[in-house]
Amino acid sequence: MTRTTDPAGPPAPTPTPVAGRSPRRTSRRTNRGDGRLRRLAAATASAALALGAVLAATAPVAAPAAAAPPVPTPVVDSPNGRGDVILNLFQWTWDSVAAECTSTIGPAGFGYVQVSPPQETIQGTAWWTSYQPVSYRIDSKLGTRAEFENMVDTCRAAGVGVVADAVLNHMAGADQGGGTGVAGSSYGVESYPGLYGPNDFNDCRSNISNYGDRYQVQNCRLVSLQDLRTGSEYVRGTIAGYLNDLLSLGVAGFRIDAAKHIPAADLAAIKGKLTNPNVFWVHEVIGAHGEPIQPTEYLGSGDSHEFHYGRDLKSRFDGQIKDLRTIGDGKLPSDRAGVFVDNHDTERNGETMSYKWGAKYKLANAFMLSWPYGAPSVYSGYTWTDKDAGAPGASATAVPDASCASSAWVCTQRWTEIAGMVGFHNAVAGTAVTNWWDDGNNHVAYGRGSKGYVTLNNTANAVTRTYQTSLPAGTYCDVVASKDCSKTVTVSGSGTFTATVPAYGALALHVEAADDGGTGGPGPVDPSGTTTVFYATGGWNAYNVHYRVGTGAWTAVPGAAMTAACTGWVSKEIALPDGATGPAATITAAFTNGSGSWDNNGGKDYSLSGAAVAVSGGTVTAGDPCDDDGEGPGPVDGQGDASFAVTATTTWGQGVLVVGSIPALGSWAPANGVALSAGTYPVWTATLDLPAGTSFAYKYVKRDGGGNIVWESGSNRTATVGQDGTVTLSDTWRS
Repeated sequence: MTRTTDPAGPPAPTPTPVAGRSPRRTSRRTNRGDGRLRRLAAATASAALALGAVLAATAPVAAPAAAAPPVPTPVVDSPNGRGDVILNLFQWTWDSVAAECTSTIGPAGFGYVQVSPPQETIQGTAWWTSYQPVSYRIDSKLGTRAEFENMVDTCRAAGVGVVADAVLNHMAGADQGGGTGVAGSSYGVESYPGLYGPNDFNDCRSNISNYGDRYQVQNCRLVSLQDLRTGSEYVRGTIAGYLNDLLSLGVAGFRIDAAKHIPAADLAAIKGKLTNPNVFWVHEVIGAHGEPIQPTEYLGSGDSHEFHYGRDLKSRFDGQIKDLRTIGDGKLPSDRAGVFVDNHDTERNGETMSYKWGAKYKLANAFMLSWPYGAPSVYSGYTWTDKDAGAPGASATAVPDASCASSAWVCTQRWTEIAGMVGFHNAVAGTAVTNWWDDGNNHVAYGRGSKGYVTLNNTANAVTRTYQTSLPAGTYCDVVASKDCSKTVTVSGSGTFTATVPAYGALALHVEAADDGGTGGPGPVDPSGTTTVFYATGGWNAYNVHYRVGTGAWTAVPGAAMTAACTGWVSKEIALPDGATGPAATITAAFTNGSGSWDNNGGKDYSLSGAAVAVSGGTVTAGDPCDDDGEGPGPVDGQGDASFAVTATTTWGQGVLVVGSIPALGSWAPANGVALSAGTYPVWTATLDLPAGTSFAYKYVKRDGGGNIVWESGSNRTATVGQDGTVTLSDTWRS
């Protein structure tokens, strides 16, 4: 929404990276005085919009999208798996989001990141200026078009899709008069040169005063914002052109701001003009009992946010959480509902909980990520006392890069509890609630099939008790308590365990975080059911892949024939066993022309996993190389040396391996890790080729002659291969 609240909407329930980049952004804005460059940028934007309008005219009408967006590709290995959780990074610059995708969002297992509106807006320091467009140029306080495109590409490489907050209902407020946008575009009341004029706005020029009147809500001005005539084919085509421009940059979906103020049929018509009319999008429809406009009206073109969910979380964590068991009753269907604990509007108007609730806020997020209702969105903004205040350090035309080193930014995504529960959510996906228990008040516990178990204590005292689960016997990491499995819980053969849950705290266990005597080691990504293997062509007249899945049988030589996929590539889709994960879903393969020539990775064979994986010149990269019109996956060029060195003492018969999040490091499977040389003992070393720009997580393990594995302690190490294709790592074993 805009401003700080929807003034005539539902009343709020009772009871209440690196800093210092702003000079560069300020300089970038100042340099826009070059009229020639400004005209060139304007011409480019106009051309993009024109192209979008042409494409829109022939696009088919969309079918409704499912609530949980599909997992983005490429599927990148994460210690927490990969799922559909959206992280809402409010008022983060594009450069900050890109860095966070690589360092935190991808490794944590989030599927998507939602970013603030990317179009040019009015000037001003308040956050709501981002919701007052003056043009559809991708040039805002949060970064340039080039920075936005780089962010999308960087996040995609980390396995994270970008969802853009799209402002389609209106332009700037009439109360702003005229002026110049942050990127230099001029505007006035109902005057947006080259874009919109008076006939492109609805006839009602007054503000909405009665939310019980459908006409007012969808035709009059929301707090002075100039309401677009979305029933007009010209306006629909222009909006579709903007969205198509974003799709051309790789955006994976949209959050439709102020959707309640646009007739559902208009939004369906706009979506039908997109180059991808099936793209995920979710409507912001603030439902209230007794109002004529309800979220269900919008399910024909996408999903809707379920605002009653966040309101009920607030009520129950301020009352009795035993009632959480029925939180999905009387709401949107689960597969069509977007859910959240809070967002940028509701944290300010008191409608929901917020970071200011402290431990209870963390508990509410833990519940949302563990309960099977809706598609969850985790919110991460900044601290505030003034409800209108913009991001820390914001000027009228620029926002400094976010910094989690500063207490001014909340950085929810870096909290141990959040990261742990994202992994829990991914691990238990598709399972039903089992073993529900509550004390009749504020202590609850429940399982998710035989894959997970969680207990929430919403009281001021620690509680010790024995819990009944459906988990297999074993020792599990408490993923709420630590990221390195420093706190474990042992489940008996009958499925019980005894533990103490802290005051206003939680405990969560799942089968992908089982302790193995070290730190448990992170689990690889849950596969999609198939792996498509691509192989770069050159010199052979036929291509076959000889393989086995997990510990299964090998195909008969020469294996399965591969067929042409795009210029320079052949492929074969390989089915995985039902429910297979980790090593059971890993393909061991070699390639042959069927006439005696083989590529078996120097006698080691290839270890392949994920939804799509490409092999070229002995190097394995995640993703579909044909996504870019056959140009091949970006990382293949620019190979260089990645040097690993770790100081580690061993007993007789032990060796040291490096295991990590990418196929070249075994996809977290020690059996497929890279063995290090003891030639300079106690420093163990290895060198391998990795693509420039590759980011990965890794740890060291010790393995003896019997195959027993010991993981080093502590959290996952991370590294990124430099643009020159090299990275040098010098580490010490963590006992």
